[in-house]
Amino acid sequence: MSQIKQRLLKIKSQIRHAEFATGREKGSVQLLAVSKTKPASDIVIAYQAGQRLFGESYLQEALQKQQALAGFDITWHFIGPIQSNKTKAIATNFSWVHSVDRLKIAKRLSEQRPDYLPALNICLQVNISHEETKAGVTLEQLPTLIDEVRQLPNICLRGVMAIPEPNTEFERQCQPYRSLYQAVKSLDLIELDCFSFGMTGDLKAAIAEGSTIVRIGTALFGERSYK
Repeated sequence: MSQIKQRLLKIKSQIRHAEFATGREKGSVQLLAVSKTKPASDIVIAYQAGQRLFGESYLQEALQKQQALAGFDITWHFIGPIQSNKTKAIATNFSWVHSVDRLKIAKRLSEQRPDYLPALNICLQVNISHEETKAGVTLEQLPTLIDEVRQLPNICLRGVMAIPEPNTEFERQCQPYRSLYQAVKSLDLIELDCFSFGMTGDLKAAIAEGSTIVRIGTALFGERSYK
């Protein structure tokens, strides 16, 4: 058995255990395999082991992989920063975008989503820890952006994404996710059903606080090389 397959089975087991431990319904949390910087051959191994959702952050790299893997039934998620000149390619080649942080980008994705494709699923990125180096709206700005984005055609606003400041203490990992989850739920919008929370280091806390998609890269594919 390959290392990637072994790791995939381990991560899925961790997700199931976390669901059970926190009273979540079995299967309520999906695994998004973050394959940025990794070769298409690694994606194939994970795919053959049953993984179907893959996340990419670098557009040109992702497009090359999509071309190489065109025959595979993969759902591609874009999870990286979005520049205005990249929106057309993202709108055309992805099913999900997790990193929409301003109305301008949402409008461009809406306008550039091809008519022959279903609506593009998007999540709004929230800078829940108020870090200057991270993108995303504040919790206070979120309701306004939600109202604006919900009016746009060709995209489907599904929920929110967050990358809190790293912390090793469980309760401190939980707190930012809890705040964001409660803020979204208080809006009482049934279509906002996606919470893109959690990575390798805080998977359990994210699931405890409502995550529906955990984004796992290093624990699945190994350390990344950015050469």
